[in-house]
Amino acid sequence: MNSTQRFASVDALRGLTVAAMLLVNDPGDWGHVYWPLLHSEWNGCTPTDLVFPFFLFIVGVSIALGIVPRVEAGSDVAVLRRAVLLRAAKIVGLGLILHALAFWLLDKPWFRPWGVLQRIGLCFAVVGLLALATRARAQWLLIAALLLGYWALLAAGGSYAPWDNLASRLDTAMLGPMAYQFDPTTGRGHDPEGLLSTLPSIATTLLGLRAGDWLRRGQTRRLLLAAVIALALGLAWSQVFPFNKNLWTSSYALWTAGWAMLALALGHVLVDGRRWPAVGRSFGVNAIAAYAGSAIMVYVFAALGWWEPIYSVGFSDWMTPRFGPYLPSLTFALAFVAFWWVVVRWMDKRGWHVKV
Repeated sequence: MNSTQRFASVDALRGLTVAAMLLVNDPGDWGHVYWPLLHSEWNGCTPTDLVFPFFLFIVGVSIALGIVPRVEAGSDVAVLRRAVLLRAAKIVGLGLILHALAFWLLDKPWFRPWGVLQRIGLCFAVVGLLALATRARAQWLLIAALLLGYWALLAAGGSYAPWDNLASRLDTAMLGPMAYQFDPTTGRGHDPEGLLSTLPSIATTLLGLRAGDWLRRGQTRRLLLAAVIALALGLAWSQVFPFNKNLWTSSYALWTAGWAMLALALGHVLVDGRRWPAVGRSFGVNAIAAYAGSAIMVYVFAALGWWEPIYSVGFSDWMTPRFGPYLPSLTFALAFVAFWWVVVRWMDKRGWHVKV
């Protein structure tokens, strides 16, 4: 599904987000990672906790730029609806294939059905269909209903604590040992991409849809004002409903969307307006290739027993005595990102853009 309107700033922001995903997902040594490159253990919001919501936000922006103008131009809504559902199914299917590959190659004890691509596919499907069927006012009302309703659900569940909250209890009931985290002693599980927390993730994607509409209409000031309001509301709400990436709390959804709006507005001014280089664009136009390709590379190298020797010989053995264990771990992650930047840059120069 090709966009009818393309902004280099959006490709750049998407690309930098994918590069950040690779950076935080692939350190040399998980025991030695600088704190900004780790997720919060539970409550809180580190820079790493911004990465996934940024990507979902950009999914919404892309829908505003690629689908909504077609509706306004009179394209057949039924055809667009089928295209949205087909693309969503492909994204979910790719996520399931990657998890099946990890299950097989890494000899995991169980297959995990939920995941990052699965959530992206679900959010794309829901928001894409809403973009075809609803107007701005209905979308804002739905954002409010999702965020307030999710807060009410978790509050009614009686706890925001690990394992005991309603989202985790639902993950346990639905998935059992197939949840991302499962404690066989207690029989409790949790999945950070579980079903219930997909509801506020849809709100994040809808906020991207509204921001993308402002972007294509040139309403940068409105985008900046909305960013400030989202940050303020998210911060205030976090006093009673804490930031939490695992639960994708409503305060977290607003807080991260506010930062994403600021990044989008800044990128638009600098890249689209002042013609600054679109750093990250190569990653942005081949986001799926970079994400899926890097995951397959990790699985294969780990299964072959190459991962640790590459890190030890290439980085840890000679760097750790001089600089300590954290710098080589980070350097390895940067080298991994650089490798994939070379790959996607090479693909981009040849016009190879992998899409699903």
